[in-house]
Amino acid sequence: MKTTIKLFVVALAALSLFAMKPNRKRVIFFGDSITQAGVQGNGYINLLKKQVDTNKFELIGAGIGGNKVYDLYLRLEEDVLAKKPDLVFIYVGINDVWHKLGARTGTDYPKYIKFYQALIDKIRANGSKLVLCTPSVIGEKKANANELDGELDKYAEGIRELAAKNNIPLCDLRKAFTAYEEKNNAQDLEKGVLTSDKVHLNEKGNQFVAEQMVSFIK
Repeated sequence: MKTTIKLFVVALAALSLFAMKPNRKRVIFFGDSITQAGVQGNGYINLLKKQVDTNKFELIGAGIGGNKVYDLYLRLEEDVLAKKPDLVFIYVGINDVWHKLGARTGTDYPKYIKFYQALIDKIRANGSKLVLCTPSVIGEKKANANELDGELDKYAEGIRELAAKNNIPLCDLRKAFTAYEEKNNAQDLEKGVLTSDKVHLNEKGNQFVAEQMVSFIK
């Protein structure tokens, strides 16, 4: 009888501890190589982990190099929906524009918007909240001097419209990056300010993206 009581007390204590342990909110960052690098070294996701309470938040990177919006759609179920996230950051669009050069495998604007809306619909139906991120830069020169600035601005504006239409918070990286370049790129460099190669983030770029995103988590 005493053994049974002891076992009951131990089990009750274990259940109490489990009940007291806070349920962590799961946040997934869904994107391309910029997001893939976000969980490496001082990548922006790793930096965010240092800025939020990891007892309350679990941050997960779901980025794959070269991905475009339809690649995200194809792997949405396995990489996002199955994990039941509380919040999803969608950060995609650089390759959809950038890959129009060279191999010419970019994504036409109407198709981009259609797939993006489909992502929104499926993630919301899964019970998750969203933050939409505009694509940052393909070249860091100021005053629309980069070859793809016009296209990138068009796609960024499309995301702004989707955010407004669907009443979703917007992390406007495109606007933040261009404003930063205007103030801090005195030599009008095409890379080396926030990126290492005109696209992928350097250490300062990762810090900058983390700064833009942290308030949406907290």
